[in-house]
Amino acid sequence: MSLRISDPVRIGTEQVAGGRLLGWAEWGPLDGVPVLLSPGAATSRHLGFGADVLDGLGVRLISVDRPGLGVSSLAPGRTFSDSVGDVRAFAALRGLERPLMVGNSQGAPFALACAAVGVVGALAVVSGADEVAAPRFADALPDELRHLVDLAVSDPAAAEKLFAGFTPQVMWDMVMSGSPECDLAVYRQPAFAAAYRRALDEAFVQGADGYARDTVLAMGHWGIELSDIDVPVDLWYGEKDTGHSPDQGAGLTSRIPRAVRHLVPDAGGAVLWTHAEQVLSTLLKHTPAS
Repeated sequence: MSLRISDPVRIGTEQVAGGRLLGWAEWGPLDGVPVLLSPGAATSRHLGFGADVLDGLGVRLISVDRPGLGVSSLAPGRTFSDSVGDVRAFAALRGLERPLMVGNSQGAPFALACAAVGVVGALAVVSGADEVAAPRFADALPDELRHLVDLAVSDPAAAEKLFAGFTPQVMWDMVMSGSPECDLAVYRQPAFAAAYRRALDEAFVQGADGYARDTVLAMGHWGIELSDIDVPVDLWYGEKDTGHSPDQGAGLTSRIPRAVRHLVPDAGGAVLWTHAEQVLSTLLKHTPAS
């Protein structure tokens, strides 16, 4: 399998509340259908997906650095609600109205928070991190992860301090050691590995505080009213991926009205890159004109 990985076509920053900056990167035609990307853990705006299909599908893919990652200003103590405010402000500044959205891996709960209040018009959750602090997963997590989740719930400040000690190399090693072979076949491709390593390095350029805050939020109780979501949501999981969600999104799907789960055969957590055309084509069906 060979994947086309390309640099962004356009990059920039926008200023939001408090004078903070949000960094963004775009691929695809400027007049394409706007699709916001909420990136995975500890990656920057520069790691996109679907570079070989965006022009054909007419998609303007826009990746935004969350606060403290890449070039986006740090926002200590931020919440999911704060992240929704950032996306709402960013969409207004860029003239995107209610864009479509893709939430990948640890970016999923931030995207779900946007969907819950109607900031986006439709959502694709791809290899999404699940709410692992939920009681239904009490006995389903490996011991080490269970300990981290318990810490994030009982003492968020201590958990945030712990995660603030992570580095790009630690993140790379975690992904490489915890991925099935079908994912490693993607991650080890020279072009992808170089782009991924660059995105990790950029995400930590201000230190690890942004990643640490993301992780405490994602590992704790979300407090997102998933039952309030009234926009179309598709959830995509590889059948060999149990790292992002112990039940591959089955329970998460059941909590979202009318959500549809797609379980991809012979795939792992790299679905965003291996099945980009399917993900985007399905998402585009939810545009007002379709």
